[in-house]
Amino acid sequence: MKKTHLFIAVLLFLAADLATALPSREAGQGAVPVRGRITLSTTTSTYDSGLLSFLLPVFTRETGWEVDVISVGTGAALRLGRDGEADVLLVHARAEEDLFVEEGYGIRRYDVMYNDFLLVGPNQTTITPNEDIMFSFREIASRNLSFVSRGDNSGTHIMENNLWAAAGLEPGAFSSYVSVGQGMGATLQMADELRAYTLTDRATWLTLSRDNRINLPAVTENSPELLNYYGIIAVNPSVHPHVNAEGAANFVEWMLSEATQNLIGLYGLEEFGGALFTPNAR
Repeated sequence: MKKTHLFIAVLLFLAADLATALPSREAGQGAVPVRGRITLSTTTSTYDSGLLSFLLPVFTRETGWEVDVISVGTGAALRLGRDGEADVLLVHARAEEDLFVEEGYGIRRYDVMYNDFLLVGPNQTTITPNEDIMFSFREIASRNLSFVSRGDNSGTHIMENNLWAAAGLEPGAFSSYVSVGQGMGATLQMADELRAYTLTDRATWLTLSRDNRINLPAVTENSPELLNYYGIIAVNPSVHPHVNAEGAANFVEWMLSEATQNLIGLYGLEEFGGALFTPNAR
């Protein structure tokens, strides 16, 4: 009998310890029965950084909605929304997001979080690390240094094109520019193999660097022009009646909630010593 009591006491202790280790949420909120599935079309950065693996199990446990993730560039993610092949979008190209809503494909865009872009390059860099992205892009072009572009109409690729234009440059004009049509993780690995420069979001770069999958130090960072804002949009059921409007609305509400915003702000603190994304829902 004493052994049985001891065994039960150990189980209770372990259960209490596990409960304190899990992300803290609203009191009394536990797992609920599965209600159905939603399709989230999002960028490769939210997937490659591990953020979705961190958040989505909590969302499913609290709401009952399971999530199928389609991880592509922002341009492709928005196209999936236009075609009615996704219920909700999490993307990062503000002008294209606003157009998506203006055309009636999305109900409304909400700020969710932000991080930043940075220019990374080979270890033996010929560009002195700096905070002037225009200077760095001009140096790359004038010296015909190797540059790998995502080339996939993603939010990162759109930002890159905007930066080249702001610097008064046409990237295709120098021969060492390579457009690969790949996601962020694959682009970083290709840049590492070619000892080339590339523009990346910080979260994916940190994740691959931590895993020793790349060795590409930061060259240009902490510039105001490099802030990277993410928005969330539910696909309009008036345009595509078959979408899971209820599940999409629940996901938007959940992502904007104070508790989830706090979770986003926690991601990366333990592994990287700093959050990978800054929540900014208003």
